[in-house]
Amino acid sequence: MIKTITVCGAGTMGRGIAQVSAQFGYTVRLFDVSAEQLDTAMNNIRANLDKGVARGKTTAEERERCLNNLQTSTSLQQACDSCDFFVEAVPEKIDLKHRILTEVEEYVSTSCILGTNTSSLSIADVAKPLQHPERLIGTHFFNPVHIMKLLEIVYHEGNSQEVISAVQNFGASIKKECILVRNAPGFATSRLGVALGMEAIRMLEEGVASAADIDTAMVLGYRHPIGPLKLTDLVGLDVRMHIGSYLSKALNNPAFEPPEQMKKMVSEGKLGKKSGEGFYKYE
Repeated sequence: MIKTITVCGAGTMGRGIAQVSAQFGYTVRLFDVSAEQLDTAMNNIRANLDKGVARGKTTAEERERCLNNLQTSTSLQQACDSCDFFVEAVPEKIDLKHRILTEVEEYVSTSCILGTNTSSLSIADVAKPLQHPERLIGTHFFNPVHIMKLLEIVYHEGNSQEVISAVQNFGASIKKECILVRNAPGFATSRLGVALGMEAIRMLEEGVASAADIDTAMVLGYRHPIGPLKLTDLVGLDVRMHIGSYLSKALNNPAFEPPEQMKKMVSEGKLGKKSGEGFYKYE
């Protein structure tokens, strides 16, 4: 049974996973090599909880309980002590994931489940160097984690049913709608979402319509909650460019190839909401 969770990486996704898990009663340890990044993450979590209280979505008692369930650490070994479920939320670099997960195997028990919050990398490839690859599973959360209801659970052929069931139960306990997807390039969500996003950028590049009008077309015409260009800003142009390049090769499909405008914007540091400018400008 999962009681204690370690989240590796205090960026946007990691702090979101940590917050939601702590809100639903789990003991959570948030690890990052940067103490400054951990401070930023905790400030962000407090701000999210304060907004929830102000809007009547949560109570002051629930906010305090969440914060009490959260600990931070710059020591991976200490963060993994007595951990039942380890989730890494580091950048989409397979060598980095391999290094972290193989180190974590030295610190955790053989019953500890390992989750990778990748949105595109093959789960089987991420699991390759592990001593117990059957316990690694894809746990693809969506930003912002405390609002988005979906959890995409991605299994590979080596996974045990016990691991799959445990993660499904965990997802249900934090009020996520879980979908179970076989390990394939882009899974279900990234494969569809990135293809739409890349085509929207090509339309913008060709002068078909403005960014706002392209997004409005999908919001009002297809009832998408957010347009593909605004969503790309939210995810990060650099992140989506990396995923698109990977899927283009993995699926041998040029539809996923990042357009020149996207490459130019990334090179200029226009990464979306996190940098203050992407297809839209942000304060």
